[in-house]
Amino acid sequence: MKKLQLLSVALGLSLTMPVLADTPEQTADKMLDPTRNTAAFKDPKAFVEWSGNMMNPATSMALAQKGIDPNTYIRMLSGMMNPAAMQNYMQFIDPSISMKWMQAGLDPNLYAALLGQGLNPANLLPWLTAPVSPRAMNLGMQMLNPAMYGNWLTAPVSPQAVNTMMAPLNPNLYMNWMGAGMNPKTYGSWGALAAPLAAPLAAPAFAPSAASNPFDPNVLLKMLPMPATSPGAQPNK
Repeated sequence: MKKLQLLSVALGLSLTMPVLADTPEQTADKMLDPTRNTAAFKDPKAFVEWSGNMMNPATSMALAQKGIDPNTYIRMLSGMMNPAAMQNYMQFIDPSISMKWMQAGLDPNLYAALLGQGLNPANLLPWLTAPVSPRAMNLGMQMLNPAMYGNWLTAPVSPQAVNTMMAPLNPNLYMNWMGAGMNPKTYGSWGALAAPLAAPLAAPAFAPSAASNPFDPNVLLKMLPMPATSPGAQPNK
């Protein structure tokens, strides 16, 4: 009887779990992409979805599959030189992310969703059959494939690797990094405070209007009382 009650509770908690939209391969790609690998930690809802994907052993196998591919590391190195990687990590200073997690810490639905993932038999049974699954067998057979070792030997001279190693010699790379550092959108809501100061230096698309930005100095100047005559004007006789 107690087992039936525990099973019913687990099934009830599993109803709070979100529908996983990403496949194991897509989850592995996001985790290994320096421009997107923090998305699951910026939003509690995205974290619950990511946690559900990690409960699937196929995700771990997808990560292992990409770990034996030399092109994975070339893409990661290229992604770390992408200015979008700076924006990816600098957005953690946005106070709105901290507020989301503070609110989620007081929301019992978050704990119910995470607990439901751990108690859901559908998430536990695949781990028992994972060692004999076709994914695991295919991964193990690739260790015996000589072509895999050939890919590692030719990876340093592949076109992708050569282009990645030549990227630091391109001046546009540093200009793009400078532009990302001056872009207020890189810093989330904190960038809105510095947007009026950065407007003369940034592109016009990044300069907010006075109506939408309460920190525009032009709004403050309009609130100051203006003299009737200018200081150099002569009074009328």
